[in-house]
Amino acid sequence: MPKNSKAVKRELDDDVTESVKDLLSNEDACDDSFKKSSLIVNNHEGEGKECDVEEGGSDSEEEERPAWNSKLQYILAQVGFSVGLGNVWRFPYLCQKNGGGAYLVPYLILLILIGIPLFFLELAVGQRIRRGSIGVWNYISPRLGGIGFASCVVCFFVALYYNVIISWSLFYFSQSFQQPLPWHECPLVKNKTNTYVVPECEKSSATTYYWYREALDISNSISEGGGLNWKMTVCLLVAWSMVCLAMIKGIQSSGKVMYFSSLFPYVVLICFLVRALLLKGSVDGIRHMFTPKLEIMLEAKVWREAATQVFFALGLGFGGVIAFSSYNKRDNNCHFDAVLVSFINFFTSVLATLVVFAVLGFKANIMNSKCVALNTHKIVTLLGNGIEESLIPHHINLTQASEISAEDYHQMIEVIKKVQEGDFPKLGLETCSIEAELNKAVQGTGLAFIAFTEAMTHFPASPFWSVMFFLMLVNLGLGSMFGTIEGILTPLIDTFKVRKEFLTVGVCVMAFSIGLLFVQRSGNYFVAMFDDYSATLPLLIVVVLENVAIAWVYGIDKFFEDLKDMLGFTPYRFYYYMWKYITPILLLVLLCSSFIQLIMTPPSYSAWIQEEASEQTLRFPTWGIIVCISLVVMAIMPVPVVFSLRYFNIIDENTSGLSTVSYKKGRIIKESARPGEDDDASLIQGKSPSEAPSPMPGNSIYRKQSGSGGTDADTAPNGRYGIGYLMADMPDMPESDL
Repeated sequence: MPKNSKAVKRELDDDVTESVKDLLSNEDACDDSFKKSSLIVNNHEGEGKECDVEEGGSDSEEEERPAWNSKLQYILAQVGFSVGLGNVWRFPYLCQKNGGGAYLVPYLILLILIGIPLFFLELAVGQRIRRGSIGVWNYISPRLGGIGFASCVVCFFVALYYNVIISWSLFYFSQSFQQPLPWHECPLVKNKTNTYVVPECEKSSATTYYWYREALDISNSISEGGGLNWKMTVCLLVAWSMVCLAMIKGIQSSGKVMYFSSLFPYVVLICFLVRALLLKGSVDGIRHMFTPKLEIMLEAKVWREAATQVFFALGLGFGGVIAFSSYNKRDNNCHFDAVLVSFINFFTSVLATLVVFAVLGFKANIMNSKCVALNTHKIVTLLGNGIEESLIPHHINLTQASEISAEDYHQMIEVIKKVQEGDFPKLGLETCSIEAELNKAVQGTGLAFIAFTEAMTHFPASPFWSVMFFLMLVNLGLGSMFGTIEGILTPLIDTFKVRKEFLTVGVCVMAFSIGLLFVQRSGNYFVAMFDDYSATLPLLIVVVLENVAIAWVYGIDKFFEDLKDMLGFTPYRFYYYMWKYITPILLLVLLCSSFIQLIMTPPSYSAWIQEEASEQTLRFPTWGIIVCISLVVMAIMPVPVVFSLRYFNIIDENTSGLSTVSYKKGRIIKESARPGEDDDASLIQGKSPSEAPSPMPGNSIYRKQSGSGGTDADTAPNGRYGIGYLMADMPDMPESDL
């Protein structure tokens, strides 16, 4: 319409007692375009009286309310969700274990073949249909509507234990404001006669003892509950309170938090890298990291682990990606977003790997120096009693054993080995090698709470670096938690039209209550159980079904038409073949191999035995195995249940179509889907975007429907709680009135 045109005032029908301005007051406060404009819909039977419509700021008839304040906020949200704790403590371990720098080759190949296509697919369906995971897959195919519910269940299971890890980080963060750090050395026990080191700590190490005994106060097995650990219970309450407060207003509140939670980890990683590179031995760690072992690349296990890491690194199948993209503008270039976020994730993993191995290289040098000093003292005591003095090179002065370099030590050991080859093992000298230290592969909590904390005790100003490190872990965890919780809340709000505040508080309270299971003394074993069994198989099944639903049920050709309409260009043909053939086949291979591995590996966990001060692998008891199986079954059960209910018409398939909500006489009235609509129809069906039937809000305030019969009412965009308002009994008004 002309930029300076004015609309004619008309009086509304009595059925609608409130102006659209009142309705729009329920919309989100961030939308300036709606703040500045109000619109009254014409009733053909009105008395011809006039009402002003203030001029908006756009030339076009269609004006979309953006939910994200900026593109940067959206990208940070997606990066925060995909970049998590796994990038810091899982990727470096896999890199070290599977060929060093050579591991990056299969990882990059699988990122291009699996990661980016599936990430693009989830972004596209979320942005186009503008619903959470439940609404999206109901719209694509009602019989596959269980995919969305399965995603919600998996998100809930993961959120339960993931926030426990954040609570562990919060505990260590709170304990880092001390000099020296509390895990710097073993505690002493005093009695009437003497003082001695705690035996459990003496047999292990100070950081290991602090983790298992001071922090977790862990029991010897999963069967020994041991009661609640009150320190971790308080930390878990704080963690869930932080998540609840950040999510309570939806993306309007969590989006602002993202600026800090997503960017701060990069500041810390860069600071750690610069500091670590200035420490002795850091280059040894990085050299060890990127020394390629090409022969390992040929093993199938390496490719399977690379595919699994790609899959989980991007957060595929959780529903968080779909939920975040559903708040986007419809014409946003989600292909660019998919490639950008995927490579940011990859380079973050590489950066974290550099940091981890620079620090571990420094730690290996410290441990090697201690080993050299200890063995040198042993050699001094053995001189003339097992080792001849003539074997010691002349330039080595054993009277200053603490100053002997590693090179001199190894030269001395080589001479002793050659002369006393048969008797050398009897001398009781430990092997001192930086390579051996670096080959001690650690991951997960063992890396973050034991190996890394031990390295930081040797840093100058160690409390500062400890505070920074654990604050980084908290932020990495929170970024992923926001996406995980959004993967639960958005689909439920879209489907059941509940208030976001009430649902957020309810979910967080329930999750905290169930989460008390993880903060009892045996809680760490339950975290391991949920981590191994609640997500891997169910998520793989979910993503396989997502791919099949788009490529084969909905139709890849129709999906490409939708993408062209949405993006303004046709995506590369590469994605056509990936989605239709290559990616589903690779996913099925990965699913089968993961299933076989799960069956062949007996359900077990690593237990800390207090008396021996060491870890032992124990089998789960019978009830534990039942819980493991139940986690997998419960997560995937919604898929066959919903399919059966739809297939046997226990639930009418039409109820999952375009369900609408009308606003009439101050009441919100839910209306069933129009019977003529086909759920499997194309999103655009050859119509312009403004005419396309869609469950998502349109670009204009009221979307005009095709046809002149006036039977299809005009719909407003989703309100604050995901409710699309419909002006009841209002026929289309003539084009000239606008």
